[in-house]
Amino acid sequence: MDYSKVSQAYKKTEEHSVHEIEDPHAIVETMLVELVKSMTIFADNIDLKTGNLELKSKHFSRALTIIYGLQTSIDFEKGGDIANGLFQIYEYARQQLLSDMGKAKSETTPNAIKALEDIIDAWKQIEPSK
Repeated sequence: MDYSKVSQAYKKTEEHSVHEIEDPHAIVETMLVELVKSMTIFADNIDLKTGNLELKSKHFSRALTIIYGLQTSIDFEKGGDIANGLFQIYEYARQQLLSDMGKAKSETTPNAIKALEDIIDAWKQIEPSK
């Protein structure tokens, strides 16, 4: 194994990663913003004739990974109905991504993006716990 290539790849990943955030509220906000970005790039590149298929695939996978992270971070015991609602919105976004990927058309992903943008706006209104 060429350890210099592994080291270079690690350094490149480290340079492009989000710096460590200690505030859970800020982490969720960052994840939501990045999810919307990835879903938008996916939707903009989904067309097989005019889209960038590499970008589409990369951001499809990235969006699904972020959704998984958001869903698994929900505390259903403390969150109650709000936690259930957030889970459902994340699941809706996931389903729309999968649906549009299967059709190779951006039909429903924009609706999910709008729902997530509404969540981001509401999230920004919440005072983070100290």
